[in-house]
Amino acid sequence: MAGFDDSKDEGALRTIGEVSEALGIKPHVLRYWEAQFPLLKPLKRSGGRRYYRASDVALVETIDRLVNREGYTLKGAEAVLRGGARSELDRRHHDRRAGDRRTDADQGAAPGVRLMVNDGPDLADVIAGLKAVRTRLAAALDA
Repeated sequence: MAGFDDSKDEGALRTIGEVSEALGIKPHVLRYWEAQFPLLKPLKRSGGRRYYRASDVALVETIDRLVNREGYTLKGAEAVLRGGARSELDRRHHDRRAGDRRTDADQGAAPGVRLMVNDGPDLADVIAGLKAVRTRLAAALDA
């Protein structure tokens, strides 16, 4: 869960500013997500001030992971949150039957990234090129 740098209890209510700062998500994005995800309902007090419960913060973290790290659309993320993850699993199963396959090249990919490859004459060259790019990026980050 988010690491808040204050002396509040872990279960304390948090303002939108505190949640924004702790998670690195702009307040306008949090407000937009409230409109897009009916499950996200922080408390609203007088003047419209929002207060996020611990469960709201956890939900925001999940939405952020699904949308910004795993590449779900907002509708796809909502389906997962509502228990529609099964349809996502069915889709993946269908993709594999349709000829797309994930290879051992996935093992070297960055966390959360899966390489989709189709059999072809230049497959080994493409994979070698991608590995070279990854190596150069890693070296640039270390520099």
